[in-house]
Amino acid sequence: MLNVKYVFVSAINRPYWRHRLDDAWRRAPIVWLAGVRRVGKTTLAKSIPGALYLNCDLPSTAERLSDPERFLRSLDRGIVVLDEIHQLPDPSRVLKIAADEFPALRILATGSSTLAAVGKFRDSLTGRKRIVHLLPVLASELADFGIVDLSRRLHRGGLPDALLGDAHAPDLYSEWLDSYFARDVQELFTVSKRTAFLTLVGLLLRQSGGLAQISRLAADTALSRPTVMTYLEVVEVTQVAVVLRPFHRGGRQELTHQPKIYGFDTGFVAWSRGWNELRPSDCGQLWEHVVLETLQAHVVGQGRRVHFWRDKQQREVDFVVPAGRGTAHAIECKWSTTGFETRGISAFRAAHPGGRNFLVVPGESTRERKFGHFVVTITSVEDLPSLLD
Repeated sequence: MLNVKYVFVSAINRPYWRHRLDDAWRRAPIVWLAGVRRVGKTTLAKSIPGALYLNCDLPSTAERLSDPERFLRSLDRGIVVLDEIHQLPDPSRVLKIAADEFPALRILATGSSTLAAVGKFRDSLTGRKRIVHLLPVLASELADFGIVDLSRRLHRGGLPDALLGDAHAPDLYSEWLDSYFARDVQELFTVSKRTAFLTLVGLLLRQSGGLAQISRLAADTALSRPTVMTYLEVVEVTQVAVVLRPFHRGGRQELTHQPKIYGFDTGFVAWSRGWNELRPSDCGQLWEHVVLETLQAHVVGQGRRVHFWRDKQQREVDFVVPAGRGTAHAIECKWSTTGFETRGISAFRAAHPGGRNFLVVPGESTRERKFGHFVVTITSVEDLPSLLD
């Protein structure tokens, strides 16, 4: 069955991500395709028509690239995929030669973390590269994957293996974490305390969407505060957690420093919380993560920022997207419109009056509705990106 599943995944077209790659290549010869393990980087890379695919895990690839200039000259033009490029002895040398000496080539290099975290990269390739962060399957892509039940995406998450499997497989998540530590953490960072590190990751997943409490995390993992801070940076760089900073402009009542931390995938959040099935309240919490993933893809992916907002009275707005010239869009995420109230938006708009208000609800058609003194645009997650432009 696994072979059938992988054939199915490889046949899926992901036009949004192909567009992102093409757009990045228009601006630079090298694209760094980042994303967590098994998110679909290899499948996306292999779907590029006419591209030469090289698996840098293989010794034969390292041998072919031992003389990069000679190898690249034999190609002259076209697209070259260097999958897991950090496995090469000197990856930055290969990329620098490709960018500087063979301008007709387009290079796609993949890795699970940011390029800056790979110690072998002695050259940052400034001006020669663009980064595309591949995310778990977005809500807007579910139909292409043959998924019609949104709750399946919430429960299993967006890694293709988990999403498309014949049955929910909890073992997949624990096995993934073992592989993540061995391949992504240990190869790039000095993390000596495996159990404590994975305990911290588990806590972050269970508390996903909550405010970061460093002292509490340190106590629960028996780690020092400096070690927790170091490990949090590792988790963020390897893209297993998303850290959102609070939006503020100096208001005394606004939260200004304490961030929120979200797990990278709803399936891992649900698994870490022991949710064998989802209740409506569970769906609401996971839906917030799905909206954030869409914002990461369409807003952060275009060089903009996403924040949250909260004041000392614990009034908050799920997400805030600055829009320039003193304006900011406020985004609330709800599983249904029933019972929605504008306490958070009201407080936010008292401090930051400029911008639009959005309520993102599954399956809703875009329309405006007045809640008290505020006009709120109710919309679906699929339509949200175009409304934020």
